[in-house]
Amino acid sequence: MPIPEMRDLTVARKVLRDWLADQLPDATGVEISELTAPGGTGFSNETLLFDATWHEGDDKHERGLVVRVKPTGYQLFLEADFDQQYRLLKLLDDSTEVPVPPMYWFENDAAVLGAPFFVMGKVDGKAPTDNPPYNAEGWVAEATPEQRETLWLSAMDGLARVHDPSIAGVDFLAKPQRGATGFDQQLKYWEESFTWAAEGRPQPVAEAAWGWMQSHLPAERPTSLSWGDARIGNMLFGDDFTCRAIVDWEMLSLGGPMYDLGWWRFLDRFHTEGSGLQRLPGLGSPDDTITQYESLTGTKVRDLEFYEIYAGFRFAIVMMKLSQMFTAYDIEGMESMETNNPVTQVLARMLDVPPPA
Repeated sequence: MPIPEMRDLTVARKVLRDWLADQLPDATGVEISELTAPGGTGFSNETLLFDATWHEGDDKHERGLVVRVKPTGYQLFLEADFDQQYRLLKLLDDSTEVPVPPMYWFENDAAVLGAPFFVMGKVDGKAPTDNPPYNAEGWVAEATPEQRETLWLSAMDGLARVHDPSIAGVDFLAKPQRGATGFDQQLKYWEESFTWAAEGRPQPVAEAAWGWMQSHLPAERPTSLSWGDARIGNMLFGDDFTCRAIVDWEMLSLGGPMYDLGWWRFLDRFHTEGSGLQRLPGLGSPDDTITQYESLTGTKVRDLEFYEIYAGFRFAIVMMKLSQMFTAYDIEGMESMETNNPVTQVLARMLDVPPPA
């Protein structure tokens, strides 16, 4: 389920066509298709998809494009870091082997669409869906175990590429006001996010997770690139089941690789035991994930229990904000989701504390 429609798409289409023509000074006859929104996964920033055509001299050009708009309504995260998303993706696109969409333009003038936005290329691929869960039905469930294994191995390779230590120039992601290291900065950020999201209401499972984390803080506190929302649902796969692009970088940070690996493993739990489902044959087990990651990166996985609990804590905060968003958008039936949801149920079992009623 995507976020509710934000604007009149007919008006936005004309605005974007005129804007695109200004970005292509040598082009004539610029036209764009009707705008659509992606479906099937996530509650991301407003996203608009369209195809553009134009001429430059005798040459006709066609390009699929994606517009990501900075949130102006209900905000899931304490800080959007919107311009940093574009800056990082542009860096990864220009100078690394991390598979990301081609990045084209950033528009900071809110007068165009009502908020800043950036434009990237549309990638020919599809993501495993959250709704319906990919372990239950859909194109992943319909694939053979061999095809799913190809998907999983390619996804692990993409995750390892994000953590390539040779990636340079990401220091702009630092938030030194929150701590000396990327780890410390993120820990403080999520402490502030918890206070912001809870709004003074009791959150027993998240509170138990935070208390457990304070007693199990790792000695190693890294500062290196983290994707943040690391999961196969945020990857686009081609017909050959290989990863074509890694998308959705709203949770980017310098929290380090275990920050991503813990999220990856917790989301695997969420999409199996949290949904009452079995992992499909071909998709690697939690132990397989560790073995494959260590093989690809040459690094030893450590402190993973902490990072999985940390991931559950972060996801519980996101669920608080999602519940509040549903209320803001008058989506019925989600009133109790703030404290009692599949995330807090899984997290309670991991912590061996009473699950939410």
